[in-house]
Amino acid sequence: MIENPVLRGFHADPSFCRVGEDYYIATSTFEWYPGVQIYHSRDLVNWALVARPLRRASQLDMRGNPDSCGIWAPCLSHADGKFWLVYTDVKRLSGAFKDAHNYIVTCETIDGDWSDPIYVNSSGFDPSLFHDADGRKYFLNMRWNHRGPGSGLNPANDLFDGIELQEWHPERGLLGEVSTIYLGTDLGLTEAPHLFQRGGWYYLTTAEGGTGYDHAVTMARSRDLRGPYETHPQKHLMTARFAPDSPLQRVGHGQYVEGPDGRVWHSFLCGRPLPGPHGPFCALGREAGVAECEWREDGWLYLKGGGMVPPLTAPGAERVPDAAVSHDFRGAALPGEFQWLRTPYPERIFTLNGQGLRLIGRESLGSWFEQALVARRQQHHAYQAACVVKAAPPNWQRAAGLTTYYSRHKFHAALITHEAGVGRCVRIVSCPGDVSEALVLYPLVAVPEGPITLSVQVDRATQQFFWAAEGQAAQALGPVLDASVISDEGGVGEHGSFTGAFVGMLAHDLTGQGWSADFTRFDYAPQG
Repeated sequence: MIENPVLRGFHADPSFCRVGEDYYIATSTFEWYPGVQIYHSRDLVNWALVARPLRRASQLDMRGNPDSCGIWAPCLSHADGKFWLVYTDVKRLSGAFKDAHNYIVTCETIDGDWSDPIYVNSSGFDPSLFHDADGRKYFLNMRWNHRGPGSGLNPANDLFDGIELQEWHPERGLLGEVSTIYLGTDLGLTEAPHLFQRGGWYYLTTAEGGTGYDHAVTMARSRDLRGPYETHPQKHLMTARFAPDSPLQRVGHGQYVEGPDGRVWHSFLCGRPLPGPHGPFCALGREAGVAECEWREDGWLYLKGGGMVPPLTAPGAERVPDAAVSHDFRGAALPGEFQWLRTPYPERIFTLNGQGLRLIGRESLGSWFEQALVARRQQHHAYQAACVVKAAPPNWQRAAGLTTYYSRHKFHAALITHEAGVGRCVRIVSCPGDVSEALVLYPLVAVPEGPITLSVQVDRATQQFFWAAEGQAAQALGPVLDASVISDEGGVGEHGSFTGAFVGMLAHDLTGQGWSADFTRFDYAPQG
């Protein structure tokens, strides 16, 4: 069965592409490095990570990018014998301005070394590249209007000032006039344009309603590339905004693909809210799904079977169940599921020496520039994670340990540190979603010398840390914590939360001397 979401955990803005019998989905990575995740499948059920294309400084440097900035909404396509990837590096989140720079990279193979980027424009985000049948190429993005409500072309969209299109050439760059081809519907916040051609029509899919519970995929069409575009008779191809009881919420933002067998599909993002102490929360962030569609006699695309909420399941191949994983970090490369934050210079924050993973302590857990945090996505509502740490911090300014992490003001961490009068110890440090970024420090627990296993048990809205000395049974560390903080909706007064939860290893050295800690194992086990 196709079980939605097909990519679980933080996999937002799924750009959908087919080459022969091979399907690909590219997703946003925001401030996490390397940039963009590309998955491959032949059955639309089982997906494997095959590339993170933006992996060197010439392609992407996000040091200083605020939380929830960085790589937004990539677009993956294939034409002229190679893959094309369009992406935005967003440098500002809050305030009127949006410094969003758009680039294109290419590669002949999906898992090869992608080219250095070609800069295109900075007029808005969510760019895409349309390859027309005559060989010409067109660049699309939403246009950002910093002047505010009432100043743009469409009052319903406020800062979102319509979808613009301009011809683009790989050697000559942008050509000719810029056309505003679509202003969107009364739902507003029109973004994420993707064009395709079928039966003499140009079809445009967009995302509307923002990334929350009003999200939607909206469709329009025109006989002429530059419009005017008429909106779908039911306005939205997909949305859950009228279905509050659906387990899939926040449905929107995807792309159309025709299969080699003639079946047609559309990707979408979604969230699966859980009940929490402060209301519903999406523990796994925005996830990626695939829904089968059908063309009807009126020349419009609809979800197969009708309605606007994509199904949880559809007939397909057998899905390989998720398994527990364990890493000893003895290989030459970091295991594929791990990422780090912002920097294109990972050698400054970690090394693999054949004996384990050494994290080189840099800035604090709240830094936007350089911090030693290596983590993987939370992909299950309940899981257990553990790491083995060898660390001898000389004072309270150095620490290393395990964290459940969302952003600089939404995290819990169990840290090995050193306090005068106590010696080596472990304590929980939290920033529970307070935008003042005030830390909550829990009581210290003295620990003996030698390796320490730190673990966390997460069960939907709760989590509990544990610690164990070598050869000893695990002991609970601190109280049961609010895991709903580590989510899109978590926290007080939060804005710009549309990424996802991670669990991973960290070290910091607030003296700037590069003190290090060694990690010899990391385990992640789904619990349901």
